[in-house]
Amino acid sequence: MSILKRGLMGAPVKRLQSKLGVTADGDFGPGTEKALKDWQAANGLAADGIAGPDTFAAMGLHELILLRQGSRGAQVKKLQAALGATADGIYGAGTAQKVKDFQAANGLTVDGIAGPNTLAKMDSFAEITPAVVEKAAVQPDEEHFEAEPLPDLNGTDVAEAEETAEPPTSVWGRVKGWFG
Repeated sequence: MSILKRGLMGAPVKRLQSKLGVTADGDFGPGTEKALKDWQAANGLAADGIAGPDTFAAMGLHELILLRQGSRGAQVKKLQAALGATADGIYGAGTAQKVKDFQAANGLTVDGIAGPNTLAKMDSFAEITPAVVEKAAVQPDEEHFEAEPLPDLNGTDVAEAEETAEPPTSVWGRVKGWFG
């Protein structure tokens, strides 16, 4: 799942911290966790201190929304509805196949991961504009963060997904600590 939680480090964490108004050092520590829990509670979300697609959407951090097998929640339901799939909010193999079919039909990289490029092609994700897609790429001030592939979920070939991730220089490749 493409989430941010305590112990992770990288460019997406820095963006989250900037939005929360805490020191934006890219290290998700106890201060970031507390600020996130406070923000979630104040905005009607589950105050678990974990930032996932629903939190990113509520915060206006649309460039961080990355839906893949294992993702859950309202953004997954929205994706499933846009694809004409059963909208249960759980991104499983069926949703991944629908995403692949959509990607193939729309000239996108076929990887089953619904990131900004894929979501921008869907009418129901109107908030994901070309400017948001551009923001999903690593920015010059984020290049110092080391690249680390997304963790393997449900049999996803991480090395292959990283090679074809959208966009190629996705900020999600700049996260450390997935396995820590």
